[in-house]
Amino acid sequence: MSRVLVVVPIPQLDEVGVANRAAQRESVRLDPELDVDYRPIKAGPAWGDSYHDWLLGDLGCFEAAATAQDEGYDAVVIDTMTDSGLDALRSVLDIPVIGPARASYLTALLLGHRFSVLTQWEPWHGIYEKSLQAYGLADRCASIRSIGMPPDLRNLLGGKEEVVFPRLLAEAERCVEDGAHVICLGSTTMHQAAAWLAERLPVPVVNPGPLTYKLAEAMIALRLTHSRAAYRTPLVPKRELVRAMLDAGAAFEAAT
Repeated sequence: MSRVLVVVPIPQLDEVGVANRAAQRESVRLDPELDVDYRPIKAGPAWGDSYHDWLLGDLGCFEAAATAQDEGYDAVVIDTMTDSGLDALRSVLDIPVIGPARASYLTALLLGHRFSVLTQWEPWHGIYEKSLQAYGLADRCASIRSIGMPPDLRNLLGGKEEVVFPRLLAEAERCVEDGAHVICLGSTTMHQAAAWLAERLPVPVVNPGPLTYKLAEAMIALRLTHSRAAYRTPLVPKRELVRAMLDAGAAFEAAT
């Protein structure tokens, strides 16, 4: 049996919130022998809307998965389109580490020449602009569009379908008008809308969470992982330092 650790980027998320994330697995066919575990970060950002929050997200996600290989996991998935901690985790782990932003954009380019990012909230636009520049794909993105609704990081889209889904569809149609051949959902928190949108749009919809699960499964089966030529191992790893920082941060958050 293979094991995948999914890092949930919300600090101390409760069982209901984790279950809403885990529901992504229902929309993809995976090997029944693949064991998928979900682990919220100990401490981190509130909204992911700024460089400040992205730094905290990197630390939180790195700490949550830095010992995954020692724990017997065969791959790590980062459950956020910020790809938080992705590069740092690749530098200390030999098992595959998959981030949904890079995976979504590159998969979109397997399916078309240009893609758009469809998201809920304008303050998240910086997430995509940052990663598109970092991955050298800014010129392949037709547009980034949002519906102006702050996300519910615990309940996701549950209970709001009648309001949110039509708004997402309207913006997705504008993405197609912008020249997008493929739509990338801008958050794993939007996974509940993927199938509904795919049935109503003339272009493919990339659902980032399930995509990363399938890619992790494929990497394990193919015995592939990231290149040490690209992701050097640190001469002096300081995973325990990061753990101490996050333990202290979690205690501080609980006290305040």
